[in-house]
Amino acid sequence: MLNHPTLEKLYQLRLNGMAKAFKEQMEQPEADGLPFTDRLALLVDREATERESRHLKIRLRHARLQMNACIEDIDYRSPRGLDKSLMMRLAGCDWIRHHDNVLLVGPTGTGKTFLACALGQKACREGFNVVYRRAPRLFSEIEQAKGEGRHLKYLAALAKADVLVIDDWGLSTLDDGQRRDLLEIMDDRHINRSTLITSQLPVENWHEMIGDGTLADAILDRLVHNAHKIKMKGESMRKRRTTTKDPLTETRR
Repeated sequence: MLNHPTLEKLYQLRLNGMAKAFKEQMEQPEADGLPFTDRLALLVDREATERESRHLKIRLRHARLQMNACIEDIDYRSPRGLDKSLMMRLAGCDWIRHHDNVLLVGPTGTGKTFLACALGQKACREGFNVVYRRAPRLFSEIEQAKGEGRHLKYLAALAKADVLVIDDWGLSTLDDGQRRDLLEIMDDRHINRSTLITSQLPVENWHEMIGDGTLADAILDRLVHNAHKIKMKGESMRKRRTTTKDPLTETRR
């Protein structure tokens, strides 16, 4: 007789996972034969699973990853210089716990964005907060924040992200304002958070791309020295996918 009021109270307390599991137990006669502790454990496990699933959806929505990519779908068959053992270590997310950086460098079409989004998605699954931006969009949003008087607030939000993914880094030389904003971002994140960058430009050319020698030294000092570097190579995988009928190649990166 107390089942329905209990169910209502669970929903009122926003214990939706427990409520669903409790309702299922009510509809399964065999559940009556389980010890109380076992039934309670099933309710608690369901609640924990529901909450983690909900939080993961929120983290992925806030991350705004460009691609729906995951570590399990990475293609290691293509000759593009991808070290599977290194990727598996990165998938464990210790680089984030240790506040290291990751630099993905290589020609266009070699899968840098896919790999960055896959690592970002895995970070979300591990409970980390991720922010993904293409470099042009990042600087555009910073300029917009300046115009709206929330520049410092925007930079503070970037500083709090466990992982900041900057895609398409180095498409053009930075201007003075962009250099100074980038230094602020890297200074806030150095030793405290992790940054992942993808670029077609080799790391040794980044100093020239940043422009100002003094600011470039400061930015790269905070970005490169504690970074895991992945150098991609080979022809564009987009080109390969237009010339192959292999379904696995179509779905994996």
